[in-house]
Parts: sequence; C-alpha cells; structure tokens
Amino acid sequence: MILEGKTVVVSGVGPGLGREVAACALRDGANVVVAARTESKLASVAKELDPSGERVLAHAADITDYATCEALMQATVDRFGALDAVVNVAALDTLFGTLESTSDDDWRRSLEMNILGTMHVARSATPHLEASGGGAIVLIGSQAMWLPPKMPQMAYGAAKGAILSAMYPMANELGPKKIRVNMVIPTWMWGPPVEMYMNWQAKERDISVDEAMAEVVDNMPLGEMPADEDVAEAVVFFCSDRSRMITGETLMVNAGELYRD
Repeated sequence: MILEGKTVVVSGVGPGLGREVAACALRDGANVVVAARTESKLASVAKELDPSGERVLAHAADITDYATCEALMQATVDRFGALDAVVNVAALDTLFGTLESTSDDDWRRSLEMNILGTMHVARSATPHLEASGGGAIVLIGSQAMWLPPKMPQMAYGAAKGAILSAMYPMANELGPKKIRVNMVIPTWMWGPPVEMYMNWQAKERDISVDEAMAEVVDNMPLGEMPADEDVAEAVVFFCSDRSRMITGETLMVNAGELYRD
C-alpha cells in the first residue's frame, strides 16, 4: 500500500492508461480523483473503480482550459483535504501526418492539448502540492519523441518531446518546494485503444490480429507488448515516496524495444 493516505489526481481517464493508473493508485491505498472532459463517462468509471464512492471523485475538466484545471485541484482538496500527486495522461494522439501533410491547424491542436494542457495541469497543481509539503507530478511521454511510429505522428511526437524538454526546468524550479517531476515513457500498450487498432489493421490488411501483434512485438526483446497496467505500475512508483529522491528522470516501459538492433 505504497500510496496509503495520499490523494492522486489522474487527468485523461478513459478506457486505457488513465483508468489503469487510477485503478492501481486506488489499489495501493490512495484517494483518487479522475478527470476528463466527458462527465457521464467519468461517473461510470468512478463507479466501477469504487462503488462506495468513498475514495474516488469524478470531476470533469478540459486541460486546455486553465480555469477548469484550477477547479479540479480545488475540488480535490475540498473533498480529500490535500493533494499529493498528479498524473497527466490526457493527450491528443490521433493526429497523423508528416512534415508535408500535417496542417497548421493540427500543429496548433497538438501543441495546445499536449504542451499547454500539460503545463496547465502542472501549474494548477503546484500550490496544492506545496501546501502538502511536496509531492509528485508525473508526465506521460512517448517513444514517438525519438522513434518514428509506423503511422506518422509528427505533431504528436514533437509535442511529447517538448514536454520532456520542459520537465527539466520544472524539476529544477519545483525541487525546492519538494515537488518531484518525472516522466514515464511507454511503447505500444495493450488495452482497448490498441486492441481496436490491431483489429482495424487485421481487417484492413486481411491478416489475423495475432499476425498484426507479432509485427509489433518482434522488435521487443521481452517478446510481449506491455499492457496499460504495466505502464500504470511505473506511474504509481513515481507517485509514491519510494521515489522521494528521484526527479527530472524518465522511465521507459517498452519491453526493451529501443535496445534491439
């Protein structure tokens, strides 16, 4: 129970990583606030996670709107008395394109959601984390920062790279407040979004889902695609006091993908 007595906010809670982070934090003893734009979906997730409603709060927020981020953090403190960690999973990762094909509008949307939105979450959480005597901000990166994915996502990869660059001055600035800033960097994550993609690829290319999966996993020395919950475990570590002397660091959960020749 490494998060016993702590309160964790998770933004971007849907059917994939966000939900698994919330579930793992709840399992490890935390009070959890789940946030996303759609209130009705959030209420359903919160009920699944904690039918009693005692340790989970659902609060709608759009991270591109700073005021709603401030309201989210205030609602957290009002309900649970403090804020100890915040995890920003919310991202716009459905924009596909190359240098030639990515429109100015897609660049703006990616930068607004992925960079500005992440900074909104971090900035609105900071005074509450400081009031708690410190805490953790956990960012979610992507190997698309370095490794062009099979489907070109130039704007998304660039935006995630900018978040990584911002992490270092954030860690330096917030360190004296005892606030740690770290990033978890996943590869493909087996969960509902990737399952949908694999089913689509299998149908589009007239191959089996297992064949589509094998093409991806072939480059992973561990021979298995990490699941959403595998990435969530790394996130929970960064939220906990077990990482109390770690800041400005990255942790890749990629089954060794970048290390195979």
